[in-house]
Amino acid sequence: MADTMKGLKRTHYCGEVPDDAQTVVVGGYVQKIRNLGNLIFIDLRDRTGIVQLAFDDSTDRAIFEKAASCRSEFVLMCKGDVRQRESKNPDMKTGNIEISVTDLRILAKAQTPPFEIVDNSNTNEELRLKYRYLDLRRKPLQDNIIMRSKIAKLARDYFYENGFIEIETPMMIKSTPEGARDYLVPSRVHPGSFYALPQSPQIYKQLLMVAGFDRYIQLARCFRDEDLRADRQLEFTQIDLEMSFVEADDIMAMVEGFIGRLVSELTDKDVSLPLPRMTYTEAMARYGSDKPDTRFGMEITDLSAVVKDTDFAVFKSALEAGGSVRCITAKNGAAVFSRKEMDKLTEYVKGIGAKGLAYIRWVEDKPSCSFGKFLKEGELDAILSAAGAEKGDAVFIVADKNSTVLSTLGALRLKAAKQMDIIPKGKLNFLWITEFPFFEWNEETQHWDAMHHPFTMPMDECLQYLDTAPEKVFAKAFDLVLNGTELSSGSIRITDYELQQKMFESLGLTEEEIQAKFGFLVDAYRYGAAPHGGMGLGLDRIAMIICDADNLRDVTAFPKVQNASELMSNAPATVDKASLDILGISLAEKKEGNS
Repeated sequence: MADTMKGLKRTHYCGEVPDDAQTVVVGGYVQKIRNLGNLIFIDLRDRTGIVQLAFDDSTDRAIFEKAASCRSEFVLMCKGDVRQRESKNPDMKTGNIEISVTDLRILAKAQTPPFEIVDNSNTNEELRLKYRYLDLRRKPLQDNIIMRSKIAKLARDYFYENGFIEIETPMMIKSTPEGARDYLVPSRVHPGSFYALPQSPQIYKQLLMVAGFDRYIQLARCFRDEDLRADRQLEFTQIDLEMSFVEADDIMAMVEGFIGRLVSELTDKDVSLPLPRMTYTEAMARYGSDKPDTRFGMEITDLSAVVKDTDFAVFKSALEAGGSVRCITAKNGAAVFSRKEMDKLTEYVKGIGAKGLAYIRWVEDKPSCSFGKFLKEGELDAILSAAGAEKGDAVFIVADKNSTVLSTLGALRLKAAKQMDIIPKGKLNFLWITEFPFFEWNEETQHWDAMHHPFTMPMDECLQYLDTAPEKVFAKAFDLVLNGTELSSGSIRITDYELQQKMFESLGLTEEEIQAKFGFLVDAYRYGAAPHGGMGLGLDRIAMIICDADNLRDVTAFPKVQNASELMSNAPATVDKASLDILGISLAEKKEGNS
């Protein structure tokens, strides 16, 4: 049987035993054992670090033999006297001292783990996720989770100090369209009816403003049934806030204060306030993205005026159809992007919606141009000049409708920068993107959708275009971007009952649909609503970038993988028929050949 802790009470964490301590009690996991015959050293690990335990000729023999029986990942608790190490380790916080053990307890033995628990593990991630509780013992992951906790605490402290009230909103709500698929929860009490897990607390936090709470904050769990990627999980946490009697600048200033405090207290980096701003239109024109990474250049150049008279059919047809011809220039990129690499990039852009890729590689004295035979005297020089290209550079050109050109070059810009390894490490480039279009055209349904959500306030000067030119309507909406990742989305909300009805109608909703989906919010506006707005900051994404992690899985304790499963617990799983019967649910039989 395992030993007990009786008579021992921890006095210090392993990584925090001071050099001048005398007698201490520590507990932790065995990281490493060095048995030299008459001398045994055990590295004991907890979340704060490692301390060395020493057993020698002066150690009680029973304790010495017990130490000799220890193995990796055994859970120990021990008491001992702190002394100076003969061989000091400057790379450890406790590298000057060791503990001469006088009492040792083996609280739990451990089988040999399926992988070695070391900082730089080369073990397949799938195996580590299957045994996530072991993977989480590694210091890099523990540091990430601890940093996430610090960010959460700092958020609460900051917003509490600024007069915000933390209010929990329901986890099981009515399903409302908010851009992604809902996770549905069947009701036993109301057969055939379903709750939805919240994609965000959007409607409830607006109702809290109607209720007069003035400033709301919540670390809100949100759920969206979307395909996973590096910066997206099915469930995530928002630092969610809403404020009354404010304009967009007030909300942005409040969030900037939080960002400034976060960077100064939790990192060794600097941030200059106020944060820079860029309109959506400018961001798309310069970077081909509404969440641009501004840590490097390679901005988009419009070549339309320069190539309008060329005989190259690809350029001519794009311009005649109302599109454009634009490029990015990769400085010193000609050596990186060989002809073979250009072929790969051509296939890449075709895969994301473009018809093809025209390019120029300037390796020798004379540039090599993929469409040179269609150019007249002087036209190539004009293109190179407009693109700011010199010998050694590579120019990527896309011609199509504007939306395709910009999104393609935006994606190609990031891909090229990563391939050239020119994105600076350790920088935090925050950026506000403002003045988003209110509507976006849905090709599948052939009607206008709300780009953010239907409660976003249009800009005052755009109200005249609601009926006649939806593409000219811009919103009092703003996103916070960090290093090319969207951290948050916010807006000023519509609080005027008649205007809200008008916006719903512009989105093609009938009166019946409005009542069925949003009736309780619209009805609330009949009783007076203070002007308000807010946003939700992605806690997970902030932690990911602050920790310099590549994936949200690295800052999430128990994450899902690409196919939306959790490998450790094997979720999701089937449910027995009796449980389904109680809910009045029957499953359709799988057709042969379907997975």
